[in-house]
Amino acid sequence: MQKGILLSAVSGLTVIFASPAAAQTVAPVSSAPSESAGEAAAPDDSGEVVVTGLRRSLQSAQALKRDAAQIVDAVVAEDIGKLPDNNASEALARITGVQVNRGSDEAGGVQVRGLPDLTTTFNGREVFTAEMRNVALQDFPAGALAGLEVYKSTTADQIEGGIAGLINVRSRRPFDFDGFQIAGAVRGTYGDQAKKYDPNFNVLVTDRWDTGIGEIGALVNVSYTQLHYLTSSRYINGNIVSPGANQLVDGPRDFVLPESVGVYYDRGKRWRPSVNGSLQWRPAHNVEIYVDGLFQGARTNVENDFVGTNLVNDNPALTNIVRNADQPNTLDSVTVTPNFAGGRGIDFSRSTRAGRTNTYQGAIGGSWEIDDRATLTTDFAYTDTRATYIDHNIDYAPGTAQSADVVFDVGGKDGGPQFTLPGFDALNPDNFILRGIWDRRSLAKGKGIQWRTDLKLKTELPVITQLDFGFRYTDRDARLRSGGRYATLRPLGISLGDLPGAEDGGPIHAGFRGSDAQPFRQWWAPSRDAIFGNIDAIRDLARAGLAQIGTPDALRELAAYGPDVPAYIANEKFDATEQSYAVYGQFHYGFDIGSVPVDGVIGARIVNTTVTATGIGLVDNVPTAFTSDQNYVDVLPSANFRAHLTDQLQLRLSATETRTRPNFNQLSPALTFNPNETPIRGSSGNIDLQPIQSKNYDASLEWYFSNTGSLTGAIFRRDVQGFITNLNNTINDPTYGPIIVNRPENGGKGRLQGVEVAFQTFFDFLPGWLSGFGTQLNATYIDASQALPAALGEAGQDTAIPGVSKWSYNAVGIYEKGPVSARLAYNWRSRVTNFFATDDNGQLIGGEFNRPIERLDFSLSVEAMRALTLTFDVSNITGSPYRALRQATDLPDVSYPRDVRYESRVFALGARFRF
Repeated sequence: MQKGILLSAVSGLTVIFASPAAAQTVAPVSSAPSESAGEAAAPDDSGEVVVTGLRRSLQSAQALKRDAAQIVDAVVAEDIGKLPDNNASEALARITGVQVNRGSDEAGGVQVRGLPDLTTTFNGREVFTAEMRNVALQDFPAGALAGLEVYKSTTADQIEGGIAGLINVRSRRPFDFDGFQIAGAVRGTYGDQAKKYDPNFNVLVTDRWDTGIGEIGALVNVSYTQLHYLTSSRYINGNIVSPGANQLVDGPRDFVLPESVGVYYDRGKRWRPSVNGSLQWRPAHNVEIYVDGLFQGARTNVENDFVGTNLVNDNPALTNIVRNADQPNTLDSVTVTPNFAGGRGIDFSRSTRAGRTNTYQGAIGGSWEIDDRATLTTDFAYTDTRATYIDHNIDYAPGTAQSADVVFDVGGKDGGPQFTLPGFDALNPDNFILRGIWDRRSLAKGKGIQWRTDLKLKTELPVITQLDFGFRYTDRDARLRSGGRYATLRPLGISLGDLPGAEDGGPIHAGFRGSDAQPFRQWWAPSRDAIFGNIDAIRDLARAGLAQIGTPDALRELAAYGPDVPAYIANEKFDATEQSYAVYGQFHYGFDIGSVPVDGVIGARIVNTTVTATGIGLVDNVPTAFTSDQNYVDVLPSANFRAHLTDQLQLRLSATETRTRPNFNQLSPALTFNPNETPIRGSSGNIDLQPIQSKNYDASLEWYFSNTGSLTGAIFRRDVQGFITNLNNTINDPTYGPIIVNRPENGGKGRLQGVEVAFQTFFDFLPGWLSGFGTQLNATYIDASQALPAALGEAGQDTAIPGVSKWSYNAVGIYEKGPVSARLAYNWRSRVTNFFATDDNGQLIGGEFNRPIERLDFSLSVEAMRALTLTFDVSNITGSPYRALRQATDLPDVSYPRDVRYESRVFALGARFRF
């Protein structure tokens, strides 16, 4: 077998291997399938009872957690296949201490113990998307995965780069299987808001052969996921401020209100093709060579819709004012009548995008076991990734002034704003005029090489059992190009019905599941296909219209409409190159303290990083190039300790240091500002950004009372320096004097500490069919804060860390007996700070907060025959909306409901097969 650790083979093709970085050995578990998932098979030759199905999956994940040198949690493929999850991010949400952010009807950003600063690897290799440092985990379809490993503490031989830890995505290799197999799944999904059916599938084919030159294996896995998504939102936007000095207000003006209000539909079609493959060759029993390949695609056709109105800007009249009895300086409701002569009135928009991302990674490597004393491994990989986006927006407005009725908190427990246009026929295109046309494109690219070599030496020393040494070299670059243009056509009063392709438009598909809390939820819009299909004619309309208007502003916009496609804009160009050189050394130790065996790993990793960043800024509209360099060295010690208190109970202690490098775009030195403004304002990146540094301390007590039963608890602390946040800061330019620049800044010291508890078991002691019940329960508490940068006016002021929930938990009910397997999973997380804002002097002026978020998912599978299992899933059963609050800028105790966002329920019916 391959020099790795076979952890599971569940229902045919559900195999996971421990990461090469896992220093300890996991007890091997037989992979032979039983006749029925969930039933125990007969003992094998070793006398061990072999289990399959979901029990086997939990057993494998528990074995990895128990036996690894680091603090790690895992999900194996059977867990993912039996959950209503389409991608890696959705599956990770079940793991203790992991929180996910959701949008566009799927889980996206992943946080471990409250922090998003993760290293992501694919089969132990660093993987990234375009100009970013990590990969969007949601781009990995569940069907392509063998397992997911979340390392909450790391050892010196693991790739540096994440203060939150490391997430490794594991695929399969041909030597994981005994011979020829073909397996996969087909699945149809349906979203209750988009009301579309979508196909999903994955197919794996593998085989291995004994030949004259040794054993050879080949594997290919093809996966495709697709979803039409629709998320419906009713929202307020902008700051919460007092009415404008020139604004007509019917009555006293001693109140605050949001700057705007409206309705937003986030909709589109998202599909992800994926192919991974592997060749393995074992010319001798102690030598192995492999070639791995990955293609990861992400495609999105966006057709978002928006309607809204200003409440303060453009000085609309405020009448029919009803104050909030509990907070008299806020409003319950108001009627807004735009100042149509000088303002924009009601705004509508259809925003369309074609997004295409392709990521390729190829790797070659091998291992050589020398005399059972030393193992030498090497791996070389090349990654090339490219993301393109094309955006076309059609902005329009009612042809005559319309009043809007706004209620700021309606809908009971789903309370939030409501926006209506009484008396306006929004389904007739002739009632609208064209406001403008937005045309944009962007290109982001990244590529890089990585090469590592590792040597592991077993020793006969009394305490030190193994020595590990290695080095790693990386060389990568990041490129970003973008440019856009806008044509302001409102003065011409062009009917929306005269837009090229308008004959294909019509009433948009309404969302909100028919909720009475938002009665105005449908209006006319041009179709996405018509916009893309007629874009040349739409661009001609923009050019002709701007020429007809002929004002200086119109002619300036016309100059940008010269080429057929938008030109890349100088000050949106960014280039970066980075090289890193890392060496590490660590030793494994083991000894007894009395009758208690103790083991662990102690080591250090030294990394030298050099970065060159080039950007172009605009100073008084003149493109100016800026180039800056960084060179820094990180020394990252790590110490892991484990005491085997009994055969079932163990104590872990861990102390490590980690770093997260700034994103490449944050390092752009380009500064853009207009010296004619008062005060002068600008924006830039910050080449002086330092890596986020963290000293990490962990302790856990783990009781494993059966192969699938455990009770574990952990306490952790992260002392962090330098969280990066975009803030206003004043710099002194030698020519122009003080400039207020919005740019990323390193914060001061931060602290994140907390507790995790997890429990899982099957209730095997119950009689008969009741013994199929089981449960997984986990909860995490986090106390977190950070200090603002010392350069700002409130040096050292403590603030919340955005994205961190104080509490989160998962409660999962499991049933598996005979051919039936079912799971009901509930996820909850408490309030989250989305962001905080500062004024020109660095003073905090409010922020935005999510209310608690919950989710309930269900999955069921029935083994119809040995080779075929039928599945049914429902995600987001309760449909509980996402809700947020927005603080007032001048009154920190005053807030308005920010938005109510309704995500879809998704139903799925499918089948898994294995031959």
